[in-house]
Amino acid sequence: MKKNIYVVIMAGGTGTRFWPYSRVAKPKQFLDVLGTGRTLLQMTFDRFANYTSVDKIWVVSNDSYHGVIKEQLPELSDEQILLEPVKRNTAPCVAYAAYKIHKKDPDSVLIITPSDAAIFDVEKYLETIHIAVQAAAEDEKLITIGIKPHKPETGYGYIQFHDSNQKVKEVKTFTEKPDLALAEKFLESGDFVWNAGIFVWATQSIIRAFEKFQPEMAETFQKGHEHYYTDSEKGFIEITYSHTKGISIDYAIMEKAKNVFVVLGDFGWSDLGSWDALYEMKKKDSNGNVVEQNAILYNCQSNYIKSKKDKLIVASDMEGFLIADFDDVLLICKKDDATRFKNLVNEVKASKGDKYI
Repeated sequence: MKKNIYVVIMAGGTGTRFWPYSRVAKPKQFLDVLGTGRTLLQMTFDRFANYTSVDKIWVVSNDSYHGVIKEQLPELSDEQILLEPVKRNTAPCVAYAAYKIHKKDPDSVLIITPSDAAIFDVEKYLETIHIAVQAAAEDEKLITIGIKPHKPETGYGYIQFHDSNQKVKEVKTFTEKPDLALAEKFLESGDFVWNAGIFVWATQSIIRAFEKFQPEMAETFQKGHEHYYTDSEKGFIEITYSHTKGISIDYAIMEKAKNVFVVLGDFGWSDLGSWDALYEMKKKDSNGNVVEQNAILYNCQSNYIKSKKDKLIVASDMEGFLIADFDDVLLICKKDDATRFKNLVNEVKASKGDKYI
């Protein structure tokens, strides 16, 4: 069965939640965020390099990132790098990969994964993935991976499942980013998990789902059958994306289909969705500070200081702050205020243009 397993890495995000470290020109998936010597994209590739053959690991990203992908993953051929001319969210990304791979291998099973998550127990992760792969190969199931929650996180989507003794459980509901009170109830109930945005399905299963729930998108990408793997593919995709709606795979398919299942995972996962999330997994000093630069701190607790500049940073009487000094931007703000942080980035873009983004 392994010969039919394809991994599709979604790597088109612009990574603004890690601004100013992550920039549109080189977002977080192309950075060594965890200090391992490998970027998040490379670490995602590494997880699967021994699970399936390298020629079956594909990347979908924006056309502007082709050069950095080739630089970081020289193992991939141009055929394995699918380039989107514009951002259209995850449903068109999945459709493009599914229809193209299905032409090459109608019996293929796809593992769809983000490029920018952290996985700390790769062995457990692959065991979880393999359970989903086996189920998807045997039956027409659309499978997602759910992470057992350990706190009432309001920044994640949640999946409710029908409790059973089966490893592959039927999904009951999806809920996107609940408020704290609802997240606490989810945690107490025991039948909710975090939505990791990792999916497993046979190409024929997801294509049938597109045909049923997104018929216009299905018809559009089916027309590419004669273009895939030819010189005319690029032109076809440029035209296709110009009139394809932007919608997530969750809204487009998963929340509508009845054959949706979840496999529960507990393998040390983080979507690295904010500076505060990254702070949580970093080594801290005795006062809870994460310092990744030459710095002197006085009466400071629970701060994150990161810079690539040859500069001494001196801070006094600060608690819970982020100091991020990169290129032409110095950012100082509360590190746990994700909503305000997003507004900051939008305000900078509105007042200063794209230069600093």
